[in-house]
Amino acid sequence: MPRTLHFGDPPTTALLYAAKRGTQRALVLAHGAGAPQTHPFMVRIATGLANRGIDVLTFNFGYAERASRRPDTNAVLEASWIETLAFARKRFPKSSLFIGGKSMGGRIASQLAAREDVTKIAGLVFLGYPLHPPSDPKKLRVLHWPRIAAPMLFVQGERDPFGGPKEIARAAKKLTAHKEIVAVPDGDHSFAVRKSSGVDQDRAFEDAMDAMDRFTSEIVSAASR
Repeated sequence: MPRTLHFGDPPTTALLYAAKRGTQRALVLAHGAGAPQTHPFMVRIATGLANRGIDVLTFNFGYAERASRRPDTNAVLEASWIETLAFARKRFPKSSLFIGGKSMGGRIASQLAAREDVTKIAGLVFLGYPLHPPSDPKKLRVLHWPRIAAPMLFVQGERDPFGGPKEIARAAKKLTAHKEIVAVPDGDHSFAVRKSSGVDQDRAFEDAMDAMDRFTSEIVSAASR
């Protein structure tokens, strides 16, 4: 079971999924626009990564804390992320710190990584990066990408209406930072697969988490050489 933590003013609720074995890796994951940190998707990913040796911290944005369904403004979302990142640095002082999240949570994390006033992070993990609105594939949310220096991992469902792996690959061609793109076979925006696809749902999640484990481990190993 995760441990409930509180920080900030007004208070923010966070859940700490402590690693079963220490590997000095910590990951802060933010939830998507439509559901808080207690959504089954977030719990499954956080639990699975903790079992693989990564300390995972999830948190609620302010609107989710207030049980509102309407996301805060971009500036408020970024402020929540910055406060959480500061808390995580104190919580995991000896760990390599990664940040990311589901959909909107990952997008805001990427905006943080592009800011000059945010100190170095080990890398970013995106779970269904919302490359564009489903109804407007030309409206790309990538203007800040070139300012990101940290390594990036994109885990995208092949049927993601917000942008599939091939779309992410095209958008990321000019990036100078290290990037990896992992496709979830037949996965949608939340990695759900169709029964008719023949893809095993549990295996799809396990493979996605294995990719996150491998990515973070390789980054830490490279930094220690």
